[in-house]
Amino acid sequence: MARVRIVCDSTADLEPGFRRAHDVRVVPLKVIFGDEVLEDGETIRPDEFYRRMRESPVHPRTSQPAPGEFETVFRDLTADGSAVLCTTISAELSGTYASAEQARAALPDADIRVIDTRTVAVAHNAMVHAAVAAAEAGGGADEAEAAVRRLIADLLVLFTVDTLEYLRRGGRIGGARALVGSVLDIKPILEIRDGRIEPVDRARTLARALDRMVGDVGKAAARWGGADVVVGHGDRPDEAARLAERIRPLAGAGSVKVIDVGPVIGCHAGPGVFGLGFAPLAPGSPAA
Repeated sequence: MARVRIVCDSTADLEPGFRRAHDVRVVPLKVIFGDEVLEDGETIRPDEFYRRMRESPVHPRTSQPAPGEFETVFRDLTADGSAVLCTTISAELSGTYASAEQARAALPDADIRVIDTRTVAVAHNAMVHAAVAAAEAGGGADEAEAAVRRLIADLLVLFTVDTLEYLRRGGRIGGARALVGSVLDIKPILEIRDGRIEPVDRARTLARALDRMVGDVGKAAARWGGADVVVGHGDRPDEAARLAERIRPLAGAGSVKVIDVGPVIGCHAGPGVFGLGFAPLAPGSPAA
């Protein structure tokens, strides 16, 4: 069985320690402040990005990787006969998947699987972790791909933002456009549904929005017999830690972890974003 190597774009917001320990290759998207082009998670980290976002008079923009950036990574990893599994942000939100597909087509003799995760951030993070776990358990490309596709089918994502303005500016607002202009003092509750951002509900305060999101996690976990949960935040580490503590008793035997929402997603969601990605317990876990 050929070895499988895992590749993702930077919207998976992988923890640096995990990335190094499991040799995951990350192809970064770009964040652009005026004429300055920075690589997401490479030449700009989340804490620096949010500071600059608050202080800079220039609103940052984002850019997808070029096909050649994926091709360089794919060519390197397949040189020894390894297969490659590459996950990307939803094609509804970025052209990154198209770039990776173009790179795959340039190497027709290699086993390269490019998967549009139909999601981003907390959910994309969970999918990369699942692919790595499958590969390190001895599985090949088929098993790693199956682990990702299970989560595409099962994983739910809810998030709330301080304001819809950043999503509106970036053109990533999707079905939540209907809320613009009607939520000046209301916190929207949004989801990623089939790759697009869609409205779910609205709340008067952030606390109530988070209550609703935590409640939905609890209901799902009860229905599934437990849940694995990823909590993501945009420069709100203390509040995110408290949110994770609220969720742990609801998750049963499932895992709950906290990650930083990185610069590219932060550019569109804004400081203060909170996201929850949650799925049934992974096959093989004690309570699954």
